[in-house]
Amino acid sequence: MKTYSPKPEHIQRRWYVLDASEQVLGRLATEAAHILRGKHKPIYAPHADVGDNVIIVNASKVVLTGGKESKKVAYRHSGHPGGITATPYEDLLAQRPAFAVEKAIRGMLPKNRLGRAMIKKLHVEAGPEHRHQAQKPEAWAMGNRPAWEGLPAPAPAPTARRSTEEAAGPTQPAGTRKTSQTKTSPAKPTAARKPATRKTAAARKTTATKKSTATAAKKTTTAKTTARKTTARKPAAKKEGS
Repeated sequence: MKTYSPKPEHIQRRWYVLDASEQVLGRLATEAAHILRGKHKPIYAPHADVGDNVIIVNASKVVLTGGKESKKVAYRHSGHPGGITATPYEDLLAQRPAFAVEKAIRGMLPKNRLGRAMIKKLHVEAGPEHRHQAQKPEAWAMGNRPAWEGLPAPAPAPTARRSTEEAAGPTQPAGTRKTSQTKTSPAKPTAARKPATRKTAAARKTTATKKSTATAAKKTTTAKTTARKTTARKPAAKKEGS
């Protein structure tokens, strides 16, 4: 059996309204945190945010039991030495009822980035009116769970191949054949050739005589150099009677 893990396409965000009039603060906070975390869904996973949006109205009419109005204290620290501030819940509910409800719910969510993402889906109003009518929220009864409608239907996958009619293209009448269109490359400009000129017999003779004279001059120069070398190599004749 495989372990199920929720996927983003399986999560549907719904909107619910909770009426806090004459409700105990702790019970209301527990119910709201239950919805925000998504524990009312079979696909709940502690590592994923699968919860829904919650709207709490009439936060000013919430009650505390056991005389906690005067006993329970909300602390706040500025971060500086001696910067602690203590506010009784009796004054907090009278001045900032929405903050008191949100503070109780925040304490029941995970203390990490997952909890910070869940608290953004909470909307608390001190009075009976809210500004989220466009989302068409449903009334949530304390202690009841909505019926599970199953996972959403998967979106149809786009077809990779076209239909045979689209691939075939427009039909042609019978008896006609497709002619292959060959692309003709533009003709390249050819360079104009120069007319071949033939040498005349007189020109040939002059070139031959020039070559012969050049070779004769080379021979004479080589003969002169050899004669100079031989004269330089002869030893000087000794004088008689020396």
